[in-house]
Amino acid sequence: MKLPSHETHGAEAPVKPGDEPDPRATDKDQQIDPVCGMTVTVSTAKHHYHLGGVDHFFCSAGCLEKFRAAHAEQARPHAPKPPAPRDVIYTCPMHPQVRQIGPGSCPICGMALEPSMPAADIGPNPELADMRRRFWIGLPFALVVLVLAMGHHVAGLSMIADAPWSSWVQFALATPVVLWCGWPFLVRGIESVSRRSLNMFTLIALGVGAAYFYSVVAVLFAQAFPADLHDAHGHVGIYFEAAAVIIVLVLLGQVLELQARERTGGAIRALLKLAPKIAHRVADDGMESDIALAEVRVGDQLRVRPGERIPVDGIVESGASSVDESMLTGESMPVAKNLAARVVGGSVNGTGAFVMRADKVGGDTLLAQIVALVTAAQRSQAPIQRLADRVAAWFVPAVIAVAAAAFFAWFLWGPAPSLGHALVAAVTVLIIACPCALGLATPMSIMVAIGRGAQEGVLVKNAAALERLEKVDTLVIDKTGTLTEGKPRITGLYPSVGVNQSLLLSVAQSLEQNSEHPLAQAIRSFSSGNSAAPGALTNFASITGAGVHGTLDGEAVALGNKKLMDGAGIDSSLVAVEAERLSDTGATVVFVSRGTTLLGLIAVADPIKASTPAALQALRTSGLKIVMVTGDNRRTAQTIARQLGIEAVEAEVLPAQKGELVKRLQAEGAVVAMAGDGVNDAPALACADVGIAMGTGTDVAIESAGITLVKGDLMGIARARELSHAAMRNIRQNLVLAFVYNALGIPLAAGALYPMFGLLLSPMVAAAAMSLSSVSVIGNALRLRAVKISALDRSSPAHP
Repeated sequence: MKLPSHETHGAEAPVKPGDEPDPRATDKDQQIDPVCGMTVTVSTAKHHYHLGGVDHFFCSAGCLEKFRAAHAEQARPHAPKPPAPRDVIYTCPMHPQVRQIGPGSCPICGMALEPSMPAADIGPNPELADMRRRFWIGLPFALVVLVLAMGHHVAGLSMIADAPWSSWVQFALATPVVLWCGWPFLVRGIESVSRRSLNMFTLIALGVGAAYFYSVVAVLFAQAFPADLHDAHGHVGIYFEAAAVIIVLVLLGQVLELQARERTGGAIRALLKLAPKIAHRVADDGMESDIALAEVRVGDQLRVRPGERIPVDGIVESGASSVDESMLTGESMPVAKNLAARVVGGSVNGTGAFVMRADKVGGDTLLAQIVALVTAAQRSQAPIQRLADRVAAWFVPAVIAVAAAAFFAWFLWGPAPSLGHALVAAVTVLIIACPCALGLATPMSIMVAIGRGAQEGVLVKNAAALERLEKVDTLVIDKTGTLTEGKPRITGLYPSVGVNQSLLLSVAQSLEQNSEHPLAQAIRSFSSGNSAAPGALTNFASITGAGVHGTLDGEAVALGNKKLMDGAGIDSSLVAVEAERLSDTGATVVFVSRGTTLLGLIAVADPIKASTPAALQALRTSGLKIVMVTGDNRRTAQTIARQLGIEAVEAEVLPAQKGELVKRLQAEGAVVAMAGDGVNDAPALACADVGIAMGTGTDVAIESAGITLVKGDLMGIARARELSHAAMRNIRQNLVLAFVYNALGIPLAAGALYPMFGLLLSPMVAAAAMSLSSVSVIGNALRLRAVKISALDRSSPAHP
């Protein structure tokens, strides 16, 4: 029976994803095409599809594709659905001991809680979306209020500011900013009091509440205030602009903080994404099926195809290949995997294929352990992040006590009207003690310092990293990709006597012209700049762990290690000394032969970055102890260390051991910075006092680190340290300025000048002082843009 062409079909029955197909058979050898309804002879049908345990047959490839597309979701293996938000454990990034089911705020510091273990795929952060929405709604309202309030100081706007309706407009616009945009902060401030755990939200609620509610009373009950507090137009000073602007600034800070915290979670998600979503399970009868990664069990036989990521940890049962484990172990060269070899989940298979037996799944895999290590390290935060809480613990009660004392002193012993004077004195104390300057002291300095560093290729993730870098005395540096370039290349050609380099290179290029192995890429890259051309190779074969061989112009040719040469009966004794010497330099030695003649040696190595020696010398001069750590073999590591003058070396180190090394140094009293560029460095980067990532490295390393060197130049560490010293000095100056203003302003606001001079500070003067303190802090922070930092200075106008 000849199948009718697809063009002769009548109207097609609609195909809806999720519908259960109904293959109606007219007899045992016929079925109905579920797409177009045509009758199909099963025995001669060229197009069929197996779904849900049933074979479906189609009249044409077009119908098959429509059916496959419509039921793609049904056919795809599914991983288990993530737990509902109410079932997820949430924790505080500053106080990891706080754990609860579902989102909320920290009872200690008031920060929004976050999932203790981020998922690989997440939706938008609801807290961030809420804060961003409140910020953009509150910003235009606050700007209008600010313009109306500042009208007295701007030519042409004084008539607007003095208008009777100006106060009411400010009241109307500031109210939604304070009571809706700032509602989360007010609630957290109230909760901090009820829980007896005062924090920055206590200060925010106190300052905003004092400014706003005082202004509300001043607008609604202006006649209750003493006559000397009324201006020429009969208005009492109001501070709606202070309340509204504070809320908007705090919202902006929350948005920036939540974005940074979300990027930190991105490091974990990037690690989780290293594992593939599906695995190819091979049944006892040889049938292969795709299953979700979560369905893999210990003992399962799994097929790994060329170029795929290995799903779980296990043992090679059949086949062979080379596997790129650099993302997990730091090895710069692929590792040969033969029968009984161990393979690691998340690593990338090369051009071969093999069947493995799963022996570690789920949380027992090396990748899962790395995720756990990074997560635990990220939960251990620096004490500087608790500085605001420690300050608030005594500052807020002291301000409240002074305001209360001022109120009762004026009420009991002050001149008439005593109640009015008491209210003014108390509110003035609260306004002048607004935490604006304290809140801006650190972020403004950090903001300017980060901008300055970014111009020089030094990206600082947070204030904690910048603060801790100032105290670092030990630097742990990963070798591959940090001290070295991370890309193997030919460092030398050593032809045998009577053989020229062109012949040696031509044979090598012929053998490696179609290979994707990094060694082959290094040979092709080197050959591109030379005149040697590859020949037509036949009978090509690859011997895993040894090399490759084939036939070129009727002669046998081979490229590989000494083991391959010995197996082919080729004498390599004449170059044994040279091969040993090259190995001592840290190079990988490759032998090349033609017929029974050894053509020579090719040295392949991962070169040291040109900037590394000078950078290390600068770091030693600054007083840092240098420790090199690598997953490479000890011989190569020692060779690189000798070349760079590094005395402390840790070689053949696994990812977990890198973190343990950092912890051991910390236990000995060292303040440790870790510099690296790979996933295998992520645990050490996260648990170090300061993690420094090369910008040329992986996203996971960059996200796990507190500082990123965009250019991958170690000299950036020296520049970052000087920047850290300058920034922390600036922060301390800002904190002193803020405290001096409060130390002087609070007694004056309470009435310290009245007994001697008869002066009582008004809330308007208090607001001006409060603004001046903030302006002085910002102005001091801006000095960082022009501060002299020798490691940053250049001989160009762009670097003052």
